[in-house]
Amino acid sequence: MAGLTFQGYRRENGKAAIRNHVTIIPVDGVSNAAAKNVSKIIHGAEALVHPFGELQFGRDLELFFQTMTGVGSNPNVAAAVVIGMEPDWTDKIAAGIAGTGKPVASFYIERAGDLAVIERAARKTKEFIHYASEIKPREINLAEIILGIKCSESDTTSGLGANPTVARVLERMLDWGATVMFGETSELTGAEHIIADRFKSLEEQEKFRQAYNEYTSFIENEHASLLGSQPSQGNIHGGLSTIEEKAFGNIQKLGNALIDGVLAPAEPPPDKGFWFMKTSSAAPEVLTLFAAAGATLQIVSTGQGNIVGCPVTPVIKLSANPLTVSTMSEHIDLNVSGLLTREITIEQAGDMLMDMVLRTAAGRLTSSEVLGHREFLPTKLFRSA
Repeated sequence: MAGLTFQGYRRENGKAAIRNHVTIIPVDGVSNAAAKNVSKIIHGAEALVHPFGELQFGRDLELFFQTMTGVGSNPNVAAAVVIGMEPDWTDKIAAGIAGTGKPVASFYIERAGDLAVIERAARKTKEFIHYASEIKPREINLAEIILGIKCSESDTTSGLGANPTVARVLERMLDWGATVMFGETSELTGAEHIIADRFKSLEEQEKFRQAYNEYTSFIENEHASLLGSQPSQGNIHGGLSTIEEKAFGNIQKLGNALIDGVLAPAEPPPDKGFWFMKTSSAAPEVLTLFAAAGATLQIVSTGQGNIVGCPVTPVIKLSANPLTVSTMSEHIDLNVSGLLTREITIEQAGDMLMDMVLRTAAGRLTSSEVLGHREFLPTKLFRSA
């Protein structure tokens, strides 16, 4: 099985990709209009609109640059156009992306205006679309996929069915030498000691404890009840009454895998293996951070139903809830509700998800891609200056 391959794309820096996007990256919220207009003119280009990039500072600004540069550097991106108001930050992001060796261009609205920038950026984007269209697929080993895993809108069926199914695929891919990331810091509450014990080294275990304690202390310092957010209203309707219940269902998707280390938000894994990233539990934020860290494929297990996608990585969604796969079938790539009726086993469900991973890597569009769900939400740490 370790020799499984698919037809993918090999980037200039040697990274493997399963998609071939050309992205338009606005540096700040006021550049969104120009970026969107370019994407309307040039078929096949994706504008990653967002509300941030102005008057950020410190660690928040560093994370912003890491996120925007990381998403543009993602192997699934063949080429990128960066549009911003001012030259310095625009060139900083473009230079970071250019470090991968892929084509990138930057344009500034200041002293030019939208119309001139839209024309110049559209011409360059057209050139990049031609470039990307001529990149020939190559045989890629499945172990070169960088995988992000996340559960969302969880209920009792998540811990019983969908998440253990994810675990089977995760364990296989790690055995083959792949790279996998997970996060959702606050959602580990009550099971954080179990996660800590999974780290291969005491040093990384301590880093995890510090990251977890820092995150939860920030929440506690607000003196606010998380009930309704963690667990969410959907979680509660789905039968999860406490964050501890939710956490023990959440960690079912990790199987028996040992964890190599801790990543800062949007930080690329330094090596192959299994990595924890300090993230929120909000699906669009997590998927954006994983994409910025280099994830080329993401899996979201859901109970009550989630419709989230990502503009640069395909997102496979699976559910074991019979009601969800019936009423939201257009959003679910894999129905594993047979686990609850004992029509299939966990191992068979794992085989089904593994097959879906291979088909997606080979070019099958996921439900979120077909339906146009391309949620892009950078994480913001501080209020603006």
